This record gives sequence, C-alpha cells and structure tokens, in this order.
Amino acid sequence: MEERLILTEEWDKVFPESKKVDHRKVTFHNRYGITLAADLYAPQNAAGKLQAIAVSGPFGAVKEQSSGLYAQAMAERGFLTIAFDPSFTGESGGSPRYVASPDINTEDFSAAVDFLSVQDNVDPERIGIIGICGWGGMALNAAANDTRIKATIASTMYDMTRVNAKGYFDTEDSEEARYEKRKALNAQRTADYNSGTYARAGGVVDPLPEDAPFFVKDYYDYYKTERGYTERSLNSNDGWNTTSSLSFLNMPILRYSNEIRSAVLMIHGEKAHSCYFSRDAYADMVKNSPYAGNKDLLIIPGAVHTDLYDQKNIIPFDKIQQFFQENLK
Repeated sequence: MEERLILTEEWDKVFPESKKVDHRKVTFHNRYGITLAADLYAPQNAAGKLQAIAVSGPFGAVKEQSSGLYAQAMAERGFLTIAFDPSFTGESGGSPRYVASPDINTEDFSAAVDFLSVQDNVDPERIGIIGICGWGGMALNAAANDTRIKATIASTMYDMTRVNAKGYFDTEDSEEARYEKRKALNAQRTADYNSGTYARAGGVVDPLPEDAPFFVKDYYDYYKTERGYTERSLNSNDGWNTTSSLSFLNMPILRYSNEIRSAVLMIHGEKAHSCYFSRDAYADMVKNSPYAGNKDLLIIPGAVHTDLYDQKNIIPFDKIQQFFQENLK
C-alpha cells in the first residue's frame, strides 16, 4: 500500500544530533494513499507505553529544520516523537511535487496519529501534535476534526488560508483583489498544463534587497544561511508550485476551531509580524465556546517569527513539556 521511498540515513539536519535519544527513519501513509517520511525520536532506555507527539512545519520547510528540532527536544524530555515531511515535499511521496493543500495537509497530521496509535510503545490515548508556522493552522484544523488528538500546540502560527485570501494584515481583503489572484493563478494553470511542468513561485528572495521588510530579512536569516538552509527545503530554494495558492483562497481552515474540545496552547513572539494570526485565531477559538477553559495563548516578549523556529533559549520548552504532561494523561 505504501510507496517505496528513498530515505537518507545520514544525519543531515540543521541542528546537532542528541546523544540522549534514539533516532530512525519511518514511513506511513495518509488516507489519500500518499506515503509520508518522518524522523522518529525516542528517549533512550524508555519503557512502557509513552506519550507521543507528531510535529510538522514551518510552511515550506522540511523535517531536517524546525520540526525536527522540536521533535528531538521533546524526545529528550521523555516523549516519543515524529517530525514528518508533508505530502508532496521533502522525502515524502506524492506527485506532482511542491504542492500544498489545506485538506491533504490537515490529513497528514491525522495520518501521523494513525501511525503513532499502532506503535507498541505508544499509548494511543495520549497523542498530541505540534504545528509550526503554516502548519500551526493545519494543526488546529486537525484538532477540530480528529478526536484522537488530545493536545495541540500551534507555534508562531500562520493561517495560510487567511493570508492567501486576504493578503498580509488583510490589506487585500476584497472581492476584486481575490478575483485578480484567481485570474492570474488560473492563467498559470493553463500555462502549466500546456508546458507539462509546474512553474515555481520562488523561495525566500535571494539576494536580499536592501529595502526588504524586516520579516523578509527574518526569513532570509533562517532559510538562506547556515542557520537553516537545507537542499530539500522549499523556502530555501525554489518554493511551492505557483498554483498551490488556489485552494487556499476558498477554504478557511479555522471555521470550527471553537468546537475543539481538547487542549490547545498557541505560542507566538510579541514582535513577530505574524502575531496577529495567533491573537485572532485564539479569540475566535474561545469566543462563545464551552471548551475555552483548556485553551491558552502564550506571547513571548521581544521574540520575532523565526525565533520560535530554532532558538532554544526562546522556545518555551519547559512550558511545552508541562502542557503535554498535563493534557496527555
């Protein structure tokens, strides 16, 4: 049932390998038949059935970057974790390559739960997820739909459906602006079909313009330098397929977030350009909800968007550990 994937066995992450955990590559499939690749991290000498966490993101990143760092750090704290490449990206399967989907990428989280649920050393009643950047929004969407997910963290979250449909800071929130986007993207569809290839939207801009906004410089500092560059990362190279944006224009993923019954912790940097996504999503999640008591928003003073990708002195791992220990009981 699963596609045979070619997986790198050497350590190729942008963060150091921990001597406190065991690491191996694994694969699993989603409900659409796409085989996903993941790194599994397990605490050394662990016994019994463990609490487990699936991690993915940021949007356009791969498991060798931020998600792997989170997964390894949480394994050091006693959790069995996986960091996976979403469908069509990294070492995961799926064709065409470099395409995103609010439906399929939400499903990827549930597929990770499928995999974890049947592991002999995992308690299927104690599984949580972490979504970073654009996968923070996917994680919330998964939590609203998958009752097996007992606790969710959205770190430095983007709502990709909102930013595609309305632009940054909602500056393109009009029917006319969306029409022009659709017109351009559908013209690109025709061109792609005619050429037999998919045009790429481009990754993080390089070289960096002197007048680039701070958040673009922030991305450059992570994706285009030794700090975070890796050859499989979309953001570090040629980006997503241009037409990936189409489905995000019509599918708001957080419509039923206030029906999430399980625990949610949203984490964002105070100085991040993206902080409004978490503030607004949290407000919508708890508004008129009988389940607001186990929801929380943690704002990290002075932190910018990519600080929560890899800065271990800023990412609140103690708080993350406490959250999962309390809610994966």
